[in-house]
Amino acid sequence: MHTRRVEYQGFQRDDGLWEIEGELHDSKPHAFEIPGEGRWEAGEAVHHMRIRVTFDETMVIRGIDVAMDAFPHDPCPSALPNMQRMVGEVLGRGWRQTIQRHLGHVAGCTHLRELLFNLATAAFQTRSESFAAHGDGLPPPHLGQCRGWDFNGPVVEKVYPMFFRWQPPAPKAPPASAAP
Repeated sequence: MHTRRVEYQGFQRDDGLWEIEGELHDSKPHAFEIPGEGRWEAGEAVHHMRIRVTFDETMVIRGIDVAMDAFPHDPCPSALPNMQRMVGEVLGRGWRQTIQRHLGHVAGCTHLRELLFNLATAAFQTRSESFAAHGDGLPPPHLGQCRGWDFNGPVVEKVYPMFFRWQPPAPKAPPASAAP
């Protein structure tokens, strides 16, 4: 009754920046109508949206380009300028909350938010060196974030033995105040 295609592609640019291009395409195998909005033929795009996020080696977003080639409602493109709110944000922990803070509710577009949600994972996969331990004694950020990368699991034991059964350091106690 419905087909959604989502695709991401990652690139490293000649200037050292990185780009992820995401595309979402919704269609139906039958004609349908949204009263007062329009009619779509079988296979015609109901949603066709593209996004390109440019980011640096620290995963900070440097630029964002968005296109809506097909959308069902006239107000939809008015969400496009708000996408610029993501420039300067980091593709990392808290990503979904960051998206919600800048583009949540009527400030954004549900479909573009959905593209952004998984774009961070595509960025991480594109930057293969993000899998490397950084030498600061801390594990790479993907460890402990899913079943496969469980600190107590066999993959971490094989790939990152130095972090097998790793526990975060205990928070430092506040300094005791000097007695008068």
